[in-house]
Amino acid sequence: MIICTKKMDYRLGTQCQRVQNQVKVNSEKERASVLCMKALATRGRLDSVSQHMASHPQYLESFLRTQHYILYMDGPLPLQYRHYIAIMAAARHHCSYLVSLHTAQFLRAGGERLWLQGLESAPARLRHLDQINKVLAHQPWLTSRSHIQALLKSGEQCWSLAELVQAVVLLAHCHSLCSFVFGCGADAETMATPIPRIPHQQHQHQHHHSGTPPPYCPSDAANGNTATVPSHTVPLDRKPRRRSLDSSCDMAFLRERIQKSQEEKERRGEKLLHSQTLNTDAEDDEEMECWADPSRFVTDPDFGYQEFSRQDEDHLQVLRVQLFALQDYSWEDHGFSLVNRLYSDIGHLLDDRFRSVAALPSTHTPDLQRAIWNYIHWIYGIRYDDYNYGEVNQLLEKGLKPYIKAVACYPDATKTPICPLAWAALKPAEKVHVNLLVMEARLQAELLYALRAITQHMIA
Repeated sequence: MIICTKKMDYRLGTQCQRVQNQVKVNSEKERASVLCMKALATRGRLDSVSQHMASHPQYLESFLRTQHYILYMDGPLPLQYRHYIAIMAAARHHCSYLVSLHTAQFLRAGGERLWLQGLESAPARLRHLDQINKVLAHQPWLTSRSHIQALLKSGEQCWSLAELVQAVVLLAHCHSLCSFVFGCGADAETMATPIPRIPHQQHQHQHHHSGTPPPYCPSDAANGNTATVPSHTVPLDRKPRRRSLDSSCDMAFLRERIQKSQEEKERRGEKLLHSQTLNTDAEDDEEMECWADPSRFVTDPDFGYQEFSRQDEDHLQVLRVQLFALQDYSWEDHGFSLVNRLYSDIGHLLDDRFRSVAALPSTHTPDLQRAIWNYIHWIYGIRYDDYNYGEVNQLLEKGLKPYIKAVACYPDATKTPICPLAWAALKPAEKVHVNLLVMEARLQAELLYALRAITQHMIA
């Protein structure tokens, strides 16, 4: 009798645990649905990035909050400047998806069409950002006080410190987002005809002398755009085809559609299908069809990532993070306080992102997550003196390291990065988690180098 009671208690406990797990899963799905519906309601679309991140709603919420703050909330930079800087950042990695997306947002914010003809057509203040944009995107350890001084002391076209900090945060945000876009294949799946990478000078020659427009690159299909060839080289505004919804059934329809998409993704292990554009306010939230060639916003196209570990460290100071000794520069003790002081509240939002990605429920062990994070920082020249880097080779299976490095350092080298064999066994949410770790680790690395250079300028 005692044995039966124990068995019954065990069964009841198991059933209760299953119920609790199911409730947790349903709660996470509900949270993801709410977040996605908010995005649909405010922007009239569910972009590919949000679709992929929806498998981790607690992180998605933090990401969307930070991105909205950087792009749309109070700050020293006007909206059109913010989107143009985002275009410049995405163009360094030839990310057509983000370039087209921010081109549409730039025009909607009242930006000058002339600026979209190329970086040379933009105001001098924005052109001056090109050097630090290039360095942060590919070799952030080269960021120095001289880059900061050049921007703050450039005569009538100089930047204020507050403006520069917001610009740096935006650059780092978009660079790292490019890694996520390419890692998840969002760029390839939303671009009907990828634009070939053309050297800047060659592009100018073709555009001005041959009279033949470069290949057309349509904007994100999820934004309601269609792939039609433009009749001229200036980005086009096109009124998209929208699906009208009766207001009384909007929420039910959205909830049902998002839930079905999530279930299909989990069951088949496939990417979410592009959602159709919804009609929220055809006048205030009009999606645009824009053609944008990333090459026109890139100078010095041959400048790219180089192996930090192979360079002479006698000439390059390694950024060391020492937890139990005198610290050189760390996010917790230096970067957070500086950026939060110069750009109000952004430090808290960024810190929340870093903590959220580390706290995601996953089959990845904490040691594996830390190995991924520290490996990315290592290839960017950041060393943790309290970490045994032998664990990286032990925990990261063969093939996973090259994938992580490619997504972090040169995500646009191929539209479909070679994935390790172990990758196929992972669930879609686990793959997204790896790409989120890569994105956030890269974001923090770029910020550390940029903020250290700003600190050096301030104390000089």
